[in-house]
Amino acid sequence: MANPSKRSLLEAVADHGPLSRSELALRTGLSKAAITGLSRELIRDGALEESETTPSRQGRPSILLRLNPTHGYFIGASIVEEPVTLVLTDFHGAVLGQCTAPWSNDPQAIAGTIRDSIPHLLDGAGIPADRLRGIGVALSGLVNHDQDRCLHSANLGWIDLPVAAVVEQATGVPAFLENDANAVATGERLYGLARDYRTFATVTFGDSIGCAHYVDGALYRGHGGGAGEIAHCTIEPGGLPCRCGKRGCLDTVAPRQAILAQARGLGVSTMAEVEALAAQGHADAIAILHRAGAALGLAIAHVIQVNDPEFVLIVDVEGAMGPLFRTVTRQAIEANVLPRLAASTTIRFHHATRALWARGAASIAAHRFLTRAEEG
Repeated sequence: MANPSKRSLLEAVADHGPLSRSELALRTGLSKAAITGLSRELIRDGALEESETTPSRQGRPSILLRLNPTHGYFIGASIVEEPVTLVLTDFHGAVLGQCTAPWSNDPQAIAGTIRDSIPHLLDGAGIPADRLRGIGVALSGLVNHDQDRCLHSANLGWIDLPVAAVVEQATGVPAFLENDANAVATGERLYGLARDYRTFATVTFGDSIGCAHYVDGALYRGHGGGAGEIAHCTIEPGGLPCRCGKRGCLDTVAPRQAILAQARGLGVSTMAEVEALAAQGHADAIAILHRAGAALGLAIAHVIQVNDPEFVLIVDVEGAMGPLFRTVTRQAIEANVLPRLAASTTIRFHHATRALWARGAASIAAHRFLTRAEEG
């Protein structure tokens, strides 16, 4: 980064804005004179804009700075579950367009799908092609963030694949890769429910279970990029075989696919139907939901014990969690966390569509654009 001061200012506005120039000086450690000069340049370049005023303690209005939503647009692509989901967002994370496409585990086919979707998304929102600043891709698996490579994805069958480079070559647009759970956490940190927290965890519940951590305002990936893989924590030693090669992983007990597999003999095909049977007093349905919710709650309790987050956001994809499952999960968390930590940790369940991974992927592209901004 040729100008780290501009980067620091942009990141502060992205993380905490809109902010006054005085607040920016406090958060960045830069002088007020430096903030004035840098903000003037960034407004001139279109990266920042002045927003509404707010009264200060002395009664005088303060002019706030925020990211200019029209300065850049980003496409996020999710290849986490079928079908491929793509969204177009502005610099504020607002979704301006969305589409789906056939899923594939062929990287060239995925790159072609993203390329072919770009005109549809941009034209639909009236955005010129030269304002597209980046493409983010989210997948389930282990990712090398520095090289934008997929080290291993059991879901896709990919090993050590330069996914971002393949997409960038096909589209001619800077492309970035991230693990699905990390993408969701970044989206919530920049634009969503975790914006006011610096240390938090997100847990996604769908066909599989994902988890990611922010620690002191930064995404924590771990030494090899595998932090947060609670789906493959052993929850039942010697239990069912998992696609990862181990046995008894959380993913064999708690996610939607595992629950429906256990309930196959009950004549149901959706989580809502399992919940309905349980509400009618069906013993097997109740037992399945108790087993799954207890396993998920125990895993989340371990996350809280280890990381002591301010906030845990449990994202329910497509409304898969019913009232009994949520209740058992929360009870298991509370029963397995020290009372002091339980009292200081905010836990929230949140319903989201499958587009959350694509929106998270777009936020990864936006964040990487910010960190590369103002070079040269």
